[in-house]
Amino acid sequence: MFASYLIGLREGLEATLVVSILVAFLVKSDRRDRLPLVWAGVTAAVVLSVGFGALLTFTAAHLDSRQHEFFDAVTSLAATVFVTFMVFWMRTAARRMSGELREKLSEALQLGAGAVVVMAFLTVAREGLETALLWFAAVQGATTTATPLIGISLGLLTAVALGWGIYRSALRINLTKFFTWTGLLLILVAAGIFKYGVHDLQEAGVVGGLATHAFDISGVLDPSAWYSALLSGMFNITAQPTVLETIAWVVYAVPVLVLFLLPAGRRPAKPAAKSPTPPVTAS
Repeated sequence: MFASYLIGLREGLEATLVVSILVAFLVKSDRRDRLPLVWAGVTAAVVLSVGFGALLTFTAAHLDSRQHEFFDAVTSLAATVFVTFMVFWMRTAARRMSGELREKLSEALQLGAGAVVVMAFLTVAREGLETALLWFAAVQGATTTATPLIGISLGLLTAVALGWGIYRSALRINLTKFFTWTGLLLILVAAGIFKYGVHDLQEAGVVGGLATHAFDISGVLDPSAWYSALLSGMFNITAQPTVLETIAWVVYAVPVLVLFLLPAGRRPAKPAAKSPTPPVTAS
């Protein structure tokens, strides 16, 4: 549930911030007549995202066991790619998001009503589709579908409440720190999803090594304990992983964490302007 909650909170807050920036721009520009167009685009994006999640679930339910494992593997690997791109993109884009969105909306207003709807739709649909894919990938490692659904719903509701508070200036959140810490946790979640995708490839018979375990800590990590369920659901840490799963987790998590924690490159300082040389006067 916590992994799904984190996904819903992170992705939901990104989408909420986008919507609040668009709404604030229209209100301050005295263009309230265009607000229904933004909400139309947002509604269409939400419908598309829910439909995409339903399509993934429907497709997985109508496959045989081997096809199902392969389908789960593909979606897990795709989710890993999306979440990796998202955490790195958001780290650099958080500060300039407001200015870029305002500029794009200003251009859309000049083009017409359709452009406003399309812009709102595209900016929210990106987050919505990522959320649906990540949720589906997280569901594969859960014992029931209800728990991840509850988690992601609570995360989205929290994100909407935070976004509303920020819009009304009732809350002040350091977004850089927020996206940094949630980014770190999501990288670990993505490492678990990637590990699960590799396991699904082994289950589907695409790669071997399913019976070759890297280690067995079932004596220490009781599968029936609450903390085992937490580690498995959050980071897909299991008591008997295969060698290939373990390698996949390490190969993904270590370099991605290192790159994410590296300080952003500083721009070279501009050379100081040379002071004009005083004229030489003859003595």
